Amino acid sequence: MSFDLLNTVKGLFTGDVISQAAGQLGESESGIQKAITGIVPAVLTGLLYKAGSQGDPSGALQAAKDATGANSSGTLISSLQNNAGGWLSKGTSLLQNLFGSKVSTLITSIATFAGIKESSASTLLNAATPATLGTVGQYAEDENLNAGGFLSFLNSQKDNILGAVPSGFNLAGLLGLGSLSELGRKLGGITAGLGDAGARATESIRQTGRRASGSPRWIWSLLLILVAIILLWYLVKGCGGSTTETVATDTIAANNMADTAVAQVASPGTEVARESIKVSLPDGTVLNAYKGGIEDQLVAFLKDDSRPAGKDVWFDFDNLNFRTGSAEIMEESQGQVQNIAAILKAFPKARIKVGGYTDRSGDSLSNIRLSQSRADAVLAALKTLKTDNAQLQGAEGYGSQFAKAPATAPDDERKKDRHISVSVREK
Repeated sequence: MSFDLLNTVKGLFTGDVISQAAGQLGESESGIQKAITGIVPAVLTGLLYKAGSQGDPSGALQAAKDATGANSSGTLISSLQNNAGGWLSKGTSLLQNLFGSKVSTLITSIATFAGIKESSASTLLNAATPATLGTVGQYAEDENLNAGGFLSFLNSQKDNILGAVPSGFNLAGLLGLGSLSELGRKLGGITAGLGDAGARATESIRQTGRRASGSPRWIWSLLLILVAIILLWYLVKGCGGSTTETVATDTIAANNMADTAVAQVASPGTEVARESIKVSLPDGTVLNAYKGGIEDQLVAFLKDDSRPAGKDVWFDFDNLNFRTGSAEIMEESQGQVQNIAAILKAFPKARIKVGGYTDRSGDSLSNIRLSQSRADAVLAALKTLKTDNAQLQGAEGYGSQFAKAPATAPDDERKKDRHISVSVREK
C-alpha cells in the first residue's frame, strides 16, 4: 500500500508533542503515549463505522475534510497549549459526529486503558481527533476522492486500523458491534458492491452500443412496443375497464434544487406539454431537444461569458431513464446522452462532473450504490461516444443526501429527488 494512514497519523505525535501534552495535562509521558496508541485507531475506527455501518460515506468524507489543516505536530501542540484555531472545540464536534452519545464512554475507556485522568483523556482526545481526521481529509483532497473512492480508500486501510485497536479496549461493544471484524467485513462488502455495480454499468453500456451500432432493428422493435401499448390502452378504455395496472419505469427526473440550473418541473396533478426545439452548437451541429431541457440550458450557459462555472453549477438530465433498480440506461434515453457528448465536443474547454441522486425511500447504502452506479453508467456512455477524457472529471453518487421529500411522501414528490446531473466545473 503506497499510503499508510495509521502510521502517518502516528507520526504526528512526536516526542515533543507527547512531552508538551504531559506537561500541560499533568500526566506522565508514558501515560500520554499509551493513550495515543488507543486514541488514534479508535478515531479512525469511528470513521470506518460512520462510512460503512452507518452508511454515510459522504458525511464521513466531509468530516475528514472539515479537519484539514489540523494535521501537523505544531497544530497539536498549540491546540493543547491555548486551543489555537479552536481545534479543541472542533474536536468535540467531530467526536459527536462519529460517536454520538458514546463519546463519554470512549473517554472513560481511554482513561482506564492509559491510567490517566478522564479530564486529561478528554482534552487529549479533543486535540487528537482533528489531527487524525485532518490527515485523512488532506489525502482525500490531494487524491480528489469522491464518496465511492473514499470508501475504497478506507477499505484499503481497515486491516491496519482495526488491528491496531488495543486488546481489551472494547471499541466494538462501544459501537454496538459483535466484533471489529464485523465492521471490516461490512465495509469490504460495500466497497465490492460499488465496484461490481460500476463494472455492470460499463458492460451494459457496451452491450447497448453494440446492439445499436449493429442494426437498426431495435428502432422497429421499440415502435412495435409503443404501438402495442397504445392499442392496449385503447382497448381497455373502449371496454369501460375501471381498473388498470400502472407499470412504472424508474425515472431520473428533473429536480429544482437551490442554486441549480434545471428544467422546470410541473406541480403534482398538472400536465405540461413540452415544446420541441432545435439547439444549435458552435460547430454547426443541431440538436433535437426540449425547451428548458438540459441541452437548452447547458448550451445557453456555456455561451454566456458572464456566468462562471463552478462546483455549485448543476444541470439535470430531463429525459434519462434507467431500468428499474439498475444502472442500465434505456435505449430511448441514449439520445440525450449523445446530445451531451455533442455539446462537450462543440465546447472543448468545458469540464463536467456527473452526479447521481436518489429519493429517501429504501436503504441509504443501497441508494448510494445505485446513484453511484448510475452516475458511472452515464460517464461510461459519454466515454464510448468518444468524449475527450480531459473533459470528464469523474462521477459521484450522492444517494439521498440532498433529497428534499421525506421517504413517506407521494411518489410525485419523491421522483423530483431521483435524477442525474452534470456539474460544469470549467468553461
